[in-house]
Formats: sequence, structure tokens, C-alpha cells
Amino acid sequence: MAKTKALAKTEKKILITGGTGFLGTHIVRQFLDAGEKHLRVMASSVPEWMKDAGVKAVEGSVTNREHVAKAVKNVSTIFHLAGKVSRDNEDAAAMNKIHVEGTRILCEAAKEADVQTMILASSSGTIAVSEDEQVFDETFPQPVDVISRWAYYASKYYQERTALAEFDGDDRRLVIMNPSLLLGPDDERLSSTKPVLDFLARKIPYSPSGGLNFVDVRDAAAAFITAVEKGKHQEKYLLGAANMTFHEFFGRLERLSGVSAPTLKVPKKLAMAGSTIIESVFKNWGKASPVAPKEVEQAEYFWYFDSSKAGEELGFAPRDPQETLHDSISYLQKNFLGEGVFS
Repeated sequence: MAKTKALAKTEKKILITGGTGFLGTHIVRQFLDAGEKHLRVMASSVPEWMKDAGVKAVEGSVTNREHVAKAVKNVSTIFHLAGKVSRDNEDAAAMNKIHVEGTRILCEAAKEADVQTMILASSSGTIAVSEDEQVFDETFPQPVDVISRWAYYASKYYQERTALAEFDGDDRRLVIMNPSLLLGPDDERLSSTKPVLDFLARKIPYSPSGGLNFVDVRDAAAAFITAVEKGKHQEKYLLGAANMTFHEFFGRLERLSGVSAPTLKVPKKLAMAGSTIIESVFKNWGKASPVAPKEVEQAEYFWYFDSSKAGEELGFAPRDPQETLHDSISYLQKNFLGEGVFS
């Protein structure tokens, strides 16, 4: 099978930057389950269970040239996952440093070390976002005018451009993966599943007008691994399992968890204006606002797309979204809300 070939042992190392995050942890586990013995993980801190499993740890940052030079030594393939997720535009400088400068440093070091393949983790948000329910694919022009409003997606857009420009040359291959909202179990840092936790904790007061796409982190991890063998040079692959309005999404969460979905609906302009006012008031009080205007704004857009390309070229076949939502809820209930909280 293609996946088995992609997981074949190699004398050179497979480097995973950001390998301790939500997606990275699942990639590491899938490699280990397949018997891979040549894994190296670069992160600020690598957990003991990875080291005990034989994973070589390189503790450091992709923004540090010495750390990166050490990490890429004797490496054939890089999964570049290191990043920072924030909806706050005040974090723009930090995100640009990691996503853009860090990617440039990594690409330069990878070329110097003669690394052949890089699998870059980007976001579906660099391709698929609109004010209506349009369904995008990889052939659509990137909506730069829209994503430039939001520092996270802007930094991921420029990360892609940096990698395309820097990781070039004969016998090199760059594959860009564009997953949507990652859901599923084991999101220890709540980097992606926090919207579900907020729903379970009844912290979402109304149902936004927009729509989202999500994908199971386990399915995304499998697609990343398959991309080593089957991904095409300088191609992008959207990874998603379902397009849903927030009303539909919350309805499914309600049926699975027993927590009532918000019934209040607020017009788009009023929601955005209200969130800005609330944030301003709380800032004047020197306190953190309970609402983030950029998050409210993004929830009024539609993030819909078609993953047919990944299905045809990578064999991507996501599981039933109900399973993903069920497993996300179960994990969050057990680890963050306490078992039996909804019984």
C-alpha cells in the first residue's frame, strides 16, 4: 500500500519541526506505529515518551540558525509544522518571525544539508475564504485582500511564498498541505479544539452567520505522511472533511454532547461592531476582553472547499465527521471538564 511505502525505513532521518504540537504528535505516533526508527523532532521541549520511543530530540527554535543547522544534519525529509496560532493581530510580529523568517532559515539550511523533500503545513485559510458559500479548490486565486486583514493567515500566505522561493533546485520537492480546522483527540494545548471546548463550557453566546470546514487530525496526519511519496512538487493540497454553517456545527455538537446550542442570532455588522466596543471597554479597564473582534469577524465568513485533489492524488479519505466530533468531545470532557460532567 502507498502508506506503507511512505513509511518505509530510511538511513537518513525524518525531521519534524513542531513535532510536539497537535498535528505533529499524531504524525509521530503514526510513524512509530509503522515501525519508523529514524525520527527526529525539533521543538522547544520534547516529551519523555517520544525520547523513550527512540525519537531523537533537538530542542530549539526554527528562528535560530545554529539550532536549525543541527536539526537538518543527515535528514532526507522535513515535515515543517512549527508555528504559532493566534487570532490577535498584535501577535503579527511573533507569527511572522516563526512562519516567514523561520521558514527561510530552515529552507536555507535544508538546501545546504541536501535535504530532498519538505512537507509544509499551511492552512486552508490561505485559499478558501469568502463572504458567501462559495466552495473553493486549489485552482482558485488566493484571496490576498481578505486574508491580509488577519495576521495569522497573512503570515501563512507569506510562509508559503517563502518556501516556494527558497526550497528550489534540482532533485528537491516541496509539497504544501492546507488542512482546515483540526479536530479530534489529544489536543493538549487546545491549539485547535478550543472552539469545541468553549461550546461545551457554554461560552459561545450566539451562532455566527458564517460557516467552517474541519478535518480529523488523524486523517490529516496520514495525508501528510502519504505526501512524502505521492505529493507533487510545488503543489498545494486542501484537506477537509465537511463544510458546515456554524448553526449546523453547533447542532451536531448539541446532539453529541447534550449541551444546548446557542439560539441567538446576531446580524453580521452588529456582531462585529459589538465585539469591537466590548474589547475597547475591557481594555480601558485593563482587563482581557471576553470576545475577540478578529475571531468574530472570521466567523462571519465561509471557509468552504473541496478536497477532491487530495483524494485523487494522495488517497485522502476522511472519516465520518460524526466520529471526529464525538472523539473531540470525549477527549475534552475527560481532560478539561471532568468525566461525567454532562451525565
